[in-house]
Amino acid sequence: MDKFRRNERMSAMMKILSDNPNKIFTLSYFCEMFGAAKSTMSEDIDILRDMVKSFGLGELETVTGAAGGVRYRSVISRKEALTYITELCEKLSGSARVLPGGFLYYSDILSDPEIVKKMGQIIAGEYYHTEPDFVLTMETKGIPVALMTANALGVPLVIARHSSKVYEGPAVNINYVSGTSKSIETMSLSRRAVKEGQKALIVDDFLKGGGTAQAMVDLMREFSVEVVGVAFTMATEEPVKKCVTGEKSLMTMHLDHETNVATIRPADWLKA
Repeated sequence: MDKFRRNERMSAMMKILSDNPNKIFTLSYFCEMFGAAKSTMSEDIDILRDMVKSFGLGELETVTGAAGGVRYRSVISRKEALTYITELCEKLSGSARVLPGGFLYYSDILSDPEIVKKMGQIIAGEYYHTEPDFVLTMETKGIPVALMTANALGVPLVIARHSSKVYEGPAVNINYVSGTSKSIETMSLSRRAVKEGQKALIVDDFLKGGGTAQAMVDLMREFSVEVVGVAFTMATEEPVKKCVTGEKSLMTMHLDHETNVATIRPADWLKA
């Protein structure tokens, strides 16, 4: 087997770890890959950990125990997250993006891979400790950010739909009252999508009344799945009382109905 220099090993390790966030790789895996001793690989990982921390590139964590090893988490500091979201808020504020019904046009933002990846990393950083088994979202606008959050957490994405699809097999369907329009809506999820006893993180794009979010919580209850968090890209200031509690949004929108001007600001928890 070819011998690899330390810089070659470290470059390859960083590539593998960053491409598979939150996945644990054992020392034996890298030892076999590079033909190196465990002590050598431990030294390499220590150097990588210091480098990642120094440049604010995330976290490299050593996991102890029989199934232990090393994993990379794309954690973004609160300061960096606040700066990024503040810049995004400035881009979204004004009257040009305001839509009838008190909504905001930002589909272009949710279609930008670089932006939604960063959003997903910020959200994931708040929920690593809850160890969700999957991320749940509602079709369709919430999918990009939810997918990037799932990627950062290293878990699958599960999508609830407005109606069941033949190709998804038997499904659980629930009816709920929309928090905004107060109309009756339907939410559907395949029985094979999740398993009893798992933990879910709910991620969606927009929170106004919270009816859809609460319906997703109720849907998880039907599957005996624990909801460990509810997160959104943006939430409105009004109504103040939402159908869900304990939620986190990246941005908060205030709409002046007289001037039709939207003021977007970072969520308060980002400033903590």
